[in-house]
Amino acid sequence: MAFKILLIEDELTLRETLKLNLELESYQVETCDSGENAIFLTQKFNPDLILLDIMLPVYNGIEIYKQLKGLKINIPVVFLTAKNTVQDKIEGLKLGADDYITKPFDLEELLLRINNVLKHNKPIAQLSEIFKFNNCEINFSTFQAKTINGSLETLSKREIALLKLLVDNLNNVISRDEILDKLWTKDENPSSRTIDNYILNFRKLFEHNPKEPVHFQSIRGVGYKFCV
Repeated sequence: MAFKILLIEDELTLRETLKLNLELESYQVETCDSGENAIFLTQKFNPDLILLDIMLPVYNGIEIYKQLKGLKINIPVVFLTAKNTVQDKIEGLKLGADDYITKPFDLEELLLRINNVLKHNKPIAQLSEIFKFNNCEINFSTFQAKTINGSLETLSKREIALLKLLVDNLNNVISRDEILDKLWTKDENPSSRTIDNYILNFRKLFEHNPKEPVHFQSIRGVGYKFCV
């Protein structure tokens, strides 16, 4: 299913150009030319991401973003603006915006940023909520896990995402590059050592003997494998 993007931009030429190029990238796109109908359209369309121009008639982008948060609508937002001032950027990011790009911008850069934000915010689920193995349990819905010693641990979103990837590829090797590409953005500068640290922690939580792992295996020079 295609990701849905709501583009809120009052400049007609830019709005039509962005809509066309986003649709060529297989996104489903709705547009809005003012802040007046932005909240209604957001609730109706339920997008996966909002491209939000700051300089809009009636209500500006900052005001719209505050209204969204006030309504508990937690949709990733990328701000677009012609104003290249540090204060604008700080204000947008302080509010919790996922990214900020200044006009004029390179279309390829915008598409890359959109992809990174969507990848970073994609939901964990659409899998069975609880996975059981070796007297351990991973609850992908609550982010909790029952460890090998019976204790209940709360895991981070990134830990759950990595466990999901491993479980989805049960008994198969996943390359380090694939893991880094799917779970980290390039801006985060991750490394293979980053993954190693997560695997080491999983061994402490789920292996009888972390030094001789049965489930969380490292395949030298290739990647990692989860076995049951």
